[in-house]
Amino acid sequence: MRTATDAAAVTAQLATVPAHERVALVDPRFVGHLHALRLALTDPRFPAAAVRGALSVQPEARTALARAVTATAATARAPGHGSGAPAAPAPLGAAGTGTGTAPGTGAVTAVGTPGQVARTGATEAAAETDPNAHATAGAVGTAAPDRVADAAVRASGEAYAPGGTGSGSRTRPSGTATARGAADAPTADGVTDAHSSVDDLAAALDAEGVTVHRPELGVLVADVPADAEARAAACDAVAAVDDERVRLRSAVKARDGFFTTYCISPYSRYIARWCARRGLTPNQVTTASLLTALIAAACAATGTRPGFVSAGVLLIASFVLDCTDGQLARYSLQYSTLGAWLDATFDRAKEYAYYAGLALGAARAGGGGDDVWALALGAMVLQTCRHVVDFAFNEANHDATGNTSPTAALSGRLDSVGWTVWVRRMIVLPIGERWAMIAVLTAFTTPRITFYVLLIGCALAACYTTAGRVLRSLTRRAKRTDRAALALAELADSGPPAELVAKAAPRKASSYLAPLSAALGAAAVLAGTAAAGFGSWVPVGCAVLYAVLAGVAVAAPLKGPLDWLVPPLFRAAEYGTILILAAYAEVNGALPAAFGLVAAVAYHHYDTVYRIRGGTGAPPRRLVRAIGGHEGRTVVVTAAAALLHHQNQGFTIALTALAAVLALAVLIESIRFWVSSGAPAVHDETGEPA
Repeated sequence: MRTATDAAAVTAQLATVPAHERVALVDPRFVGHLHALRLALTDPRFPAAAVRGALSVQPEARTALARAVTATAATARAPGHGSGAPAAPAPLGAAGTGTGTAPGTGAVTAVGTPGQVARTGATEAAAETDPNAHATAGAVGTAAPDRVADAAVRASGEAYAPGGTGSGSRTRPSGTATARGAADAPTADGVTDAHSSVDDLAAALDAEGVTVHRPELGVLVADVPADAEARAAACDAVAAVDDERVRLRSAVKARDGFFTTYCISPYSRYIARWCARRGLTPNQVTTASLLTALIAAACAATGTRPGFVSAGVLLIASFVLDCTDGQLARYSLQYSTLGAWLDATFDRAKEYAYYAGLALGAARAGGGGDDVWALALGAMVLQTCRHVVDFAFNEANHDATGNTSPTAALSGRLDSVGWTVWVRRMIVLPIGERWAMIAVLTAFTTPRITFYVLLIGCALAACYTTAGRVLRSLTRRAKRTDRAALALAELADSGPPAELVAKAAPRKASSYLAPLSAALGAAAVLAGTAAAGFGSWVPVGCAVLYAVLAGVAVAAPLKGPLDWLVPPLFRAAEYGTILILAAYAEVNGALPAAFGLVAAVAYHHYDTVYRIRGGTGAPPRRLVRAIGGHEGRTVVVTAAAALLHHQNQGFTIALTALAAVLALAVLIESIRFWVSSGAPAVHDETGEPA
């Protein structure tokens, strides 16, 4: 523990912490729950986070923190400011269920070196009686966020409270530096209200333009009491709430599907706690979920009834682990860049691998087998297009101004009627309900029936959600932002052909021209391919027309009321064309090769979505151009079908080679990005159906 008696000393202590490490400040008078402190000090997703009396700052905001320390101290020295006591960043200690040291002191904690928690010896005992005592510093690793707050509580020492209340423990954590805080100020009713310069620093960071995250505490306590009486009351409030119970409850998404909420989460949260107590990470649980799903797919691929039953059971087990990894991340606040990538991609990989396993199993089933590859590919196409509708609509509207409509108001009123909430969530067939349905149908029916029911259910869900969103978009008076227009343009995934058309024929913004052009282009290529069949040059001409219309669609910023439909229309056109050509080819292996190609392209599109969600933008334009864009790939596939239809297995080989090249290019760039320091530590908290 390090102590400092003024702002200059605090600045000096901050300077000793390496620039790549996180720092935290906690008022040693802090009284509150351990989990409240965890939320403020250990969540890596935000540049800064704060609760009453506690503040943590990531490396990117350290410069702003240094300026805030200087500005806060200057304000405290200004005439007429309180008692004129120097207001260094009062706090950086850590506390959980107890109180701090003598009023007016603060502490600064460095958080960075993995796994080290320094405990003080004789100096800690000296600090019992001398709030200005100096102690050695310790760093608490970001790799184990629980230890950050836990170490703070362990370092708090014996129970101590001014006035002899004895009801709280001193909350000076290891790895801290203390600084004299500002004087307490009396309120209008004469009651002393504790003033914490940590809160001043949080406000100063806001003024510097740093977004300070303030977690919702609910019933948790985080306070800086001014005197013994207030301290005792705060300790009583802490004792009245079981923060472990709150922590378990908060590990579960507030908004989730019916099946997940009532059939999985009641016990998966305890699995998450079990994993946390044994040092398992969310990434390890995510990987276990993927492996379980792959084993389920392998069981389905056997084509036997025991294999199908085992596949259904293992698919549910995989979903339990899939819920557990997110709950573990929320329980232990272990959000990471790699975790964001795994969580973003593995759900789709698991589901689509299972589709492939069912198709393989159907082909190997007794009685001559059954070819359901077209159904498997159709299910993947439909599910991916549904997700793109969700992503595009949300990106277009989440920061729009004037974002209200009669349909949105009706939805809000329906939310007040509890049962309608669950019915509407189940209608959209979210991942929990969908996987449960697939598991049961796999175990007791055939792969063909499973795909039929899945396609019908997903089609109805897609019609329900898309129709509602179209109606909402037509009735609201939203003004979309430049950020939303850029996100939609990136989701469109336009390649060189569309770019050339957009540059050659720029247009002014129009309310409905973009979705109309995209719809006409998609209809032309899909209808032309379906009508002409495999081996004709007509689909090639239709694909060229589609590329031209795609360029027209993106020639102006996508700010119209229905412009969010452009990306899903492009996905339907590209994926649908590949599906139709492979189904019409009647060449051995064409449909499995097409399945692999669509899977590789879909991965690229999901990767784009989660980069945009993390605020880092789409993959580099050089990658998008290199893989042709959606319209370029559509032209290439139709041309391959026309050129290679006379050659045995020629089209299959072309699709396989294209899938391999695309997968290699996309994966290399994706892995490079998600393991880099620039990748966002994102985690899905929206509860949107997956």
